[in-house]
Amino acid sequence: MATKAGQGPEKSSRTGADGNVIAKPKKVPRNPQRTHAMILDAATAEFSAHGFGGARVDAIAARAQTNKRMLYHYFGDKEGLYVAVLEATYAEIRSAEKHLDLANRNPEEGMRELALFTWHHFLDHPEFLSLLVTENLHEARYLKRSDKILAMHSHFIAELAGVLRRGEAAGIFRPAVDPVSVYLTVAALGFFYLSNRHTLSTIFARKLTAPDALKAWGEHIVSVTLASIKA
Repeated sequence: MATKAGQGPEKSSRTGADGNVIAKPKKVPRNPQRTHAMILDAATAEFSAHGFGGARVDAIAARAQTNKRMLYHYFGDKEGLYVAVLEATYAEIRSAEKHLDLANRNPEEGMRELALFTWHHFLDHPEFLSLLVTENLHEARYLKRSDKILAMHSHFIAELAGVLRRGEAAGIFRPAVDPVSVYLTVAALGFFYLSNRHTLSTIFARKLTAPDALKAWGEHIVSVTLASIKA
């Protein structure tokens, strides 16, 4: 209500029945970046747990402690949110790979570190593997909508190709090794192990999830990868 002439501005408090002053609740300032990040985190958890079809927008909004209106405001619709989750998930691994500094490492050491990094990223981020399974069930329908993801991988493969060329020039690696094939070797060895760890543990009566088994498999990935490219 507007103030009358001669009166000061409306006070931010009122007096209760007992005569005590009751302060009005302060408005919580909006933080768009925080809200965006919370929605993305919640969506990642929901999509990795239930797939694209099973994930529910209501559940994502509840996880993010927001409402569907904000979700649609930032991401457009469920498909747009799912694509954003894929982009963020791939961006995380590609960004972390940059810290390996492959361009300035000894080629053999660089390949070893890349193989171990990929293995440990798979171990530490099971949601990444779940999203890969989901997107393959959809034949990469949503992945194809993202130019960002294609650009990320183009840069990564170019960097890997550089390591292989330096190794070739030093007489360490075979000539004309395909960088995509090398990465597929690393990723396949890690992905198959983890995606089938329960059935394989049962079939072979081995606890493939034991720390020693996981460490040994990481070294096996390194050995196989280097053996496949050495001169």
